[in-house]
Amino acid sequence: MHTKTLKLRIKDKHRAELNRQARQVNFVWNYINELSSRSIRERGVFLSAYDIHPYTTGAAKELGLHSQTLQCIASEYVTRRKQFKKRQLAWRKSGGTRRSLGWIPVNTGAAKFKNGQVFFNGQYYGVWDSYGLSQYQFRTASFTEDARGRWYFNVVVSVEAKPSTGTALVGIDLGCKEAATASNGEKLTNGEYRKLQQQLGIAQRARKKHRVKAIHAKIANRRKDNIHKFTRKLVNTSAAIFVGNVNPLALVKTNMAKSVLDAGWGSIKTILDYKCAHAGIVFDEIDEAFSTQTCSCCGVIPSSSPKGRIGLRIRLWTCNACGSERDRDLNAALNIAAAGHRRLAEGIPLL
Repeated sequence: MHTKTLKLRIKDKHRAELNRQARQVNFVWNYINELSSRSIRERGVFLSAYDIHPYTTGAAKELGLHSQTLQCIASEYVTRRKQFKKRQLAWRKSGGTRRSLGWIPVNTGAAKFKNGQVFFNGQYYGVWDSYGLSQYQFRTASFTEDARGRWYFNVVVSVEAKPSTGTALVGIDLGCKEAATASNGEKLTNGEYRKLQQQLGIAQRARKKHRVKAIHAKIANRRKDNIHKFTRKLVNTSAAIFVGNVNPLALVKTNMAKSVLDAGWGSIKTILDYKCAHAGIVFDEIDEAFSTQTCSCCGVIPSSSPKGRIGLRIRLWTCNACGSERDRDLNAALNIAAAGHRRLAEGIPLL
């Protein structure tokens, strides 16, 4: 069994109630933030979630929140304080242009699926159920708001692992012209942002904020849909997947930042990682040094292979050592697949 998070859209008629609860969640978060910072400043004591609970006892009824929601807020606050190593975290703002997006945490068992709706805190919330929630047992969950003011219900459930029946070994080269190229010839196209860049610029100059948010959401949804389709096809047909260890954080500081961010390399790796884990297949990152320059046919680095920034414009080249014609991205993907095969053959060394 594996855990999986399901995200479902909540119907807009519940927006007012969810916004009300989100404002109360922000109030509790800011109260805990002030309480914790004062304790550190005046007594030098870092309050744990257990220490915070007595200070919020009985507030749930007054604020119209679920009692376990207050416990979740305290636990989340302590977790983030440790993560960012700060004495005080940012305040959650309920109004203004830079307000915090709505968030309502739900503890295990606090939400249930009844009569085709999500039941939480004494109220029913209608959702577009595309997963068949009646067949799942809810664990932890949350209500979250996006930039367009739409609310979603995110719930963690247990799903039965379905092992992949694929037998192929695939290497993936991440790039800017093509977001990802697999050694079996599959390609993930790049440029969802650039396709709507002109429309986005028009909306921004006209100061149509809602239109700008809608275009950004469309870009993100298209990119996510393409990545899910690409990765699902690979996972269903593969037994091992290896991807190059390209560093997007370094490249976003160069003049290629727009293309790198539009490619979504981090999302590709993350989605491949959990899908491979659910399918029981091997997934790993491989050092992709010289994967573009090395001929995947003869294994040498010929003088005709693309090198450096000048070679970025070269998409097809001919190896002057063996005479084979190479596609830049496919050649790199084949070399990554070969490196992954060697890693599997070597296994784990004895200590």
